[in-house]
Amino acid sequence: MPVSYQWQQRFDRWRNATRGFFGGGGGDNQPRPKLCPACNSLVGINATRCHECGANLRFSLAALSKGLTGFFGGQAPATTAILIANVIMFAATLLIGFAKGQGQGFGILFSVNGEALYRLGMAIPFRYDDFNWYRLLTATYLHGGLIHIGFNMMVLLDIGPVVEEVYGSARYFFFYTVCGISGSLLSARFGSAPAVGASGAILGLIGVLIAITYRRGGAQIQQLRGRLISWVVTIFAIGLFFSGLRTDNWGHFGGLATGFALGRIMPDRLPVTPGQKQLAQILGWLTGVVVLASFILMFLHFNQPFGSE
Repeated sequence: MPVSYQWQQRFDRWRNATRGFFGGGGGDNQPRPKLCPACNSLVGINATRCHECGANLRFSLAALSKGLTGFFGGQAPATTAILIANVIMFAATLLIGFAKGQGQGFGILFSVNGEALYRLGMAIPFRYDDFNWYRLLTATYLHGGLIHIGFNMMVLLDIGPVVEEVYGSARYFFFYTVCGISGSLLSARFGSAPAVGASGAILGLIGVLIAITYRRGGAQIQQLRGRLISWVVTIFAIGLFFSGLRTDNWGHFGGLATGFALGRIMPDRLPVTPGQKQLAQILGWLTGVVVLASFILMFLHFNQPFGSE
């Protein structure tokens, strides 16, 4: 069966992306002029390092980052990757719940199997004996029901690409992860129950946007700031007055405060100089290593006894 032109383009993009991890060339293997992935300077055909910034053209964080960006495609690859990870973890939660005969029907709209969430890394208060540090991060990729993940991912797709466009994918991924961990940290310290959800990280992105508005003037910026603040007040009011919804305001506050602080510290523009680009790539890749390590630890502790205190 012939492949459509659209799918052929996708295959070519993915093949080029994986080849770009190691600085590979085109399909005809003919040497061609190329651009440095770190500073976009034109370099010689046989060059192995950029003459402007010194980046390794065969393998570097910049080349690998560029390859991953091409693989996920679109204008917001980090947001897309985060969305996919959340959906995969929710599907895994459902499958574990189904295997235990729990969570079928309309019940998945509001709740999923508690043991499944526990084994996949939900956040646990510090006072519990089975607390593990990796849970502060893995919990941000888990959700307690279809409505929960649906609302969070809707907001992520609305807010995430805006922040990613301003700061770039690497720093955006760093912001999202640090805000999520900060929210889980406050929840584990002051909260009264286990918690899951991306809302702390998403509130962090809103905090970043609020910080940006304090650097800009004009009526439109003031209106945007007012809408963002109103949104935050509404979210906290829901958590305060509707306890039955199990909204974790400690997690929200931790993410929001961290995002606002990062937005005030970091310049709200894409990295320009080779040094700025290298720093952004280091932040992004260190964040990726921390995320990967957390999920590896989650798998290693997957069979930990459920309900121990």
